[in-house]
This record gives sequence, structure tokens and C-alpha cells, in this order.
Amino acid sequence: MRHGMRFRKLGRTSAHREALFRNQLQSLVLAERIVTTLPKAKELRPIAERVITRGKHGTVHDRRWVLRWVLSRDLVKKVFDDIAPRFADRPGGYLRIVKLGPRQGDGAEMAVLELVERESVAAAKPEPAKEKAPKKEKPKKEAKEPKKTAAPKAKGKGGSPKEHKTKEGSQKTRTPRKAV
Repeated sequence: MRHGMRFRKLGRTSAHREALFRNQLQSLVLAERIVTTLPKAKELRPIAERVITRGKHGTVHDRRWVLRWVLSRDLVKKVFDDIAPRFADRPGGYLRIVKLGPRQGDGAEMAVLELVERESVAAAKPEPAKEKAPKKEKPKKEAKEPKKTAAPKAKGKGGSPKEHKTKEGSQKTRTPRKAV
């Protein structure tokens, strides 16, 4: 039975796992949205929520605690000055996980981990609508004839150049290497 087994190990050592979460947390603070596997997102969310909660307090101790997880002072400043004030009224639940489905290569379940207030911030700052300029048609390039090159001469000892077949079945010539 799994009594007392609290966290997912994710197939990593504890130092590797901690470094992974630090890197993902820094990317999350920087972009406010990351795409990762579902188990990693579920493990990262409590850490990130603790960091944002510490950002709401704003003491020197809290800044030092956040600096343990977010190793860049610029990102710590962003947590305390930009991200945490957005959640001043909210008692928790700063992040959401949206499932994306299986990854093409290995079938791992993918998810987006993003800040809840991210959309409202984007909606509050509407960008001016830009008119699209009509696309100019590019002149079509004429088909160029393939250049005919002379076969290289064999150099050094030995007789004729070696021939080999390519995937298309055509033959190419190659000069042998010089003896050193």
C-alpha cells in the first residue's frame, strides 16, 4: 500500500526533480503559462501557489524564500510587484490546469498550467486592431535547368573514383582520399 508516499517521483532523483520544478517555475513566472505533462503540472501547482502566496505577504523573509525557488531577482520582483497584487483578494487557487490530450510522440498526457487571472489581464489591455495589408503576389520563378558538372578527376594513388548509389538510384562519383 502507498501509505505516506506523498509526491510523484517522475523517474528522477530528488535533486533532478527539484531542479526541474525550479526551471518550470521560472518559466511559469516569466510567461505566466507553460505546456508540460499532466503529472508535472500537478506537482508544480502547489509549489507555484505557495510562491504566489508568499508574494502577497511581501516581507523580506518571503522574498528570500521565493528566491530559493525562483533564482532570478528580476523574476522575484515580478512575483511581488506584478503577479501577487492581482491575487490580493483571492484566498488561493491561482493556477489552472487544462488538459490537452496525449502527446504525438510517446502518448504522454499533456496539460497547460496557467495563471487564472491571465485572461482578464489580456482582456483589460485591448490591442488596437491592425488592418491587414493586401498580400502582394510574388512573381513565379522559372524552373531552372540543373547544372551539368564534370566528374572530378581521380587524384593520388589508385585508379578510378569510387561510385555509390543514392536513395534515388542515381550514381554519383566521389574522389578517393589522399594517402597521408
